[in-house]
Amino acid sequence: IILEETYQKWIQYKDDCIKMIKTEPLPLDGLFCNRTFDRYACWPDAPAGSLVNISCPFYLPWFDKVSQGVVHRRCGSDGLWERDDSGNVWRDKSQCEEEEEVTSQEPSEWLIPLMTLYTVGYSVSLLTLSAALIILLSFRKLRCTRNYIHANLFMSLILRAVSVIVKDTMLERHWGREIVKQKDVQEMLSHQAALGCRIAQAIMQYCVLANHCWFFGEAVYLYSVLIASVFFDNNKHLPYICLGWGTPLLFVTPWVVMKLLKENKECWAVNENMNYWWIIRLPILFASLINFLIFIKILKVILSKLRASNQSGYPDFKLRLAKATLTLIPLFGIHEVIFVFATDEQTTGILRYIKVFFSLTLNSFQGLLVSVLYCYSNKEVRTELRKKLHSWRTEELHPRFESCNLEALKCSFSGLASWTTLPRSTCSSDVT
Repeated sequence: IILEETYQKWIQYKDDCIKMIKTEPLPLDGLFCNRTFDRYACWPDAPAGSLVNISCPFYLPWFDKVSQGVVHRRCGSDGLWERDDSGNVWRDKSQCEEEEEVTSQEPSEWLIPLMTLYTVGYSVSLLTLSAALIILLSFRKLRCTRNYIHANLFMSLILRAVSVIVKDTMLERHWGREIVKQKDVQEMLSHQAALGCRIAQAIMQYCVLANHCWFFGEAVYLYSVLIASVFFDNNKHLPYICLGWGTPLLFVTPWVVMKLLKENKECWAVNENMNYWWIIRLPILFASLINFLIFIKILKVILSKLRASNQSGYPDFKLRLAKATLTLIPLFGIHEVIFVFATDEQTTGILRYIKVFFSLTLNSFQGLLVSVLYCYSNKEVRTELRKKLHSWRTEELHPRFESCNLEALKCSFSGLASWTTLPRSTCSSDVT
């Protein structure tokens, strides 16, 4: 049951209660507690010193399960509703609570730490990816097809991190607030709140799908370089742009249309009809499986080359293979294959919590791993950074030459110019 339906039933329950309060005659004699509506249940007049039992409110989403239950209140001997130690009116609604709500309290205890963990992961990834993207775009010698695809992958990871953080913030702001007044519910259900949250949800789905498409682009490019020729000219970037940024629109657009027409409720975070969710899920599963097959094929090529170069019996043969394997896993998003067949409908209980934990943790810190492996630990990047640092230090020493004679000054500048001039060649190799 969605929030809007529950709210409408609550309005009806409240109106019926107010009508009862206004129309029912008062008790003729004796001390009694006044009739009231406490925003949960409707309470009639009650004799002093009595225990009042009221049927569970019919607006509860799980009312069918608790229709035989009751909620309790005590009317004190002084004619006032009894209060608990905190000063609030005492009420026992345990019979009206959903059974799953009790059993889910323990898992919910680690949901907040998990949310904090993946928020930290996305934040750290956002910082490292932003710096890595600036580095790849700043140095001319690093501009090649391989690094161009890396840069777009970095951008997709950045957009994914930003969209997830923004979506969580909007969910917390609009749907996580405490409902104290009826106005709070009305604000939560307002068109502005729902529209902004739905837009954030749609953008996040696009960014997640674009991220997987760029993982697929990385796999296709490396496959085309090492094994075959998928895109005829690897120096042309347009096919990769269409794959990475255009393909997600082919799936997100119909998903948005189906949500608008069939499930235009709340924040689009709940999938009542899982068939619509397959519009988003299917391309992700397809890309993950193809990436895994390409991953296995490339590992075979690497293994054969390592064996060919290991005829002299180098002891680091297995270490080099393990390094290549671990390097390709985050680049291709291979970790997604672990739960590729563990769909939301099939995973329940502890398996579902394990899936959620590993998926959120790995996805949030993936940007950090990718930026470290393909930027900060890259030899070409470190070389260019060292050159730039050396150039800055040389420029700081520039004022010291002002006192030199003209001939010495010309000599100094000519030497500096010859050192700082970069060749027109691109990356030394198009293979990571």
